[in-house]
Amino acid sequence: MGELDGKVAIVTGAGRLRGIGRAAAVELARLGADVVVTGTGRDPSSFPEDEKAVGWRDIESVSDLVKAEGRRCLPLVVDVTDASKVQQMVDRTVDELGRVDILINNAAFARGADRVPILDLSEELFQRVMDIKVTGTFLCTKSAIGTMIAQGDGGKIVNISSTAGKRGSANTLAYNGANFAIVGMTQSMAQELGPHKINVNAVCPGAVETARMDVVRDNWEDMAKNTPIGRNGSDEEVGNFCAYLCTEAASWIHGQSINLNGGQVMEH
Repeated sequence: MGELDGKVAIVTGAGRLRGIGRAAAVELARLGADVVVTGTGRDPSSFPEDEKAVGWRDIESVSDLVKAEGRRCLPLVVDVTDASKVQQMVDRTVDELGRVDILINNAAFARGADRVPILDLSEELFQRVMDIKVTGTFLCTKSAIGTMIAQGDGGKIVNISSTAGKRGSANTLAYNGANFAIVGMTQSMAQELGPHKINVNAVCPGAVETARMDVVRDNWEDMAKNTPIGRNGSDEEVGNFCAYLCTEAASWIHGQSINLNGGQVMEH
């Protein structure tokens, strides 16, 4: 028997070969959950070279990995900034998999174009970063908790923030704003949803080996040296921890925004 047998999880932003969403989805399946994985419907021509080399098919490939663990999987293209699309995601989850017990809010804007001085940051780009991370987390949570509360069995929500949700830095205004917001939203959700036996926590990773970090590959070793532990993290480390937060063993962890960064940032 798996720890999460009979549970159904939704993981947003889960289409990358090297990604927290993929790692979390597979670990949830290993623990026994059926999983919905969402992506944006990326153009295959935009895939990183390692994905192209193995014939990666975005959420379809992640679905194959989940099914290889003996679990059901529903891959969906979803715009998390569109309330109607998000509700359709939850409705299809219930129709095809029967329930919703776990939500991992992992969708985020691609790193790069937003990392500029404030004077160079357009209103449109600022809003796009906020829409995907902040509005997307709000909409997905709002839709999922309606089902969780109606089921009456509690649930688990894990929001993916960042060390940038604990410490501000130059040229990251939109990213800092979005991730600090996730920390505050997590506390608010936890206060409100605790009485419904829904645990809510956030994970705040540092530099993790994912496709998002390819744009800073020139600084990768220096980033590792800036951690007391002397290395960067892996997507499996973060994804597996997200899955752990969805188990009964973690049921007294609530309203926390937990650093996973090798000690680079230790602020609560």
